[in-house]
Order: sequence, then structure tokens, then C-alpha cells
Amino acid sequence: MVYIKRFLTVSVVLGSLLSCNNTKKEGDTAPAFPVEDMQTKLKPIDSVQSTTPEPVSKAALKAQLMAKGYEVFDYVDAKTQDTILMQKYFMAFLKEGPIRNQNEEEAALLQKAHLAYLGKMYDLGYADISGPFDDDGVIRGITIYNVPTKQLADSLAQADPMVQSGRLKIEIHPWWAAKGYRLR
Repeated sequence: MVYIKRFLTVSVVLGSLLSCNNTKKEGDTAPAFPVEDMQTKLKPIDSVQSTTPEPVSKAALKAQLMAKGYEVFDYVDAKTQDTILMQKYFMAFLKEGPIRNQNEEEAALLQKAHLAYLGKMYDLGYADISGPFDDDGVIRGITIYNVPTKQLADSLAQADPMVQSGRLKIEIHPWWAAKGYRLR
């Protein structure tokens, strides 16, 4: 599992490097972006991670999540008769921002700070997965936040150096997924 997480992290880093567009737009001005001022005081989130040993029951896990402010519900799968626990996550769409005129050096510094920030969000347990889209559309990528409220997800997403610089902007939507399931 550790190797898969490392592979995904490396994939996100490489993909993110390829996804940023350094095109200047006429009339745009570059903002000051204090990369070194990136939030450094965040603490690991005290959440119930799917990589931790399974609690005694789904009911216990549901109670733990609800006590921490997460929205959850469960249902019985008709085919397997297993209890499926659903949790609300928050999907942040990272969209092309209004300020994309940074020079090559500024864009590279922003990209480095952006990737470090996303890595920190993952390491602290606030984000479960991030990655760029493989087209040149307005939506540049996503991050799925594993936090109890949309306000917290928005706050964390807005602290990303790319968002603070105006190079990206955020659009957040609540998203339900089965707790403990993984990509395959």
C-alpha cells in the first residue's frame, strides 16, 4: 500500500508539472506570491483513515466519523448483504485562474510550491487524492478533501499557492463515496 501511495504521489507530481500552462495573456499583471509564506502550522487531521485497521464494526466506524462531524450514512448491498458506509467528501476542481502571465521562473516556483502544498495536504490526511486532467481545458485538475465541512475544504484549497497567486481558482462540490474503497 505504501508503494501504491508513493507511485500515486509521483504520478501526481509529474502530471501536475505537465498540466500547467505558462501562456501570458495581454494586460494581465503578476501578483506578489510569497511562496515561503505557505501555511506551515497545519496539524495532521484526526480522522478515521481507511488505511488504519478496521474497527470492530461499521457501526463503530460510523459513530467515530459522526462524532468528528463527518456526514455519513450506510446501506446494505443487495447482492453481497454487506453494510456499505458512505461518507461525504469534497471535490475541489482546480480551474484556470484569471492571472496566468507569470514568467517562466515565477511559474516554476509556483508549481513547486503547489506540489509541496498538495503533498502536505495528503501527508496530513486532509486530502486523499489529487491529480491533473490530461487535456488543455479550463478545469486543470482535482483534489478530493477528506474533511468534515465544505468550509474547511474551501479554506484548505484557497491556501494553495497557485490559488493565492490567481493562476488557479477553486470550485468545490460535495461528493459521496463508499468509505474504505479504493481506485482500481
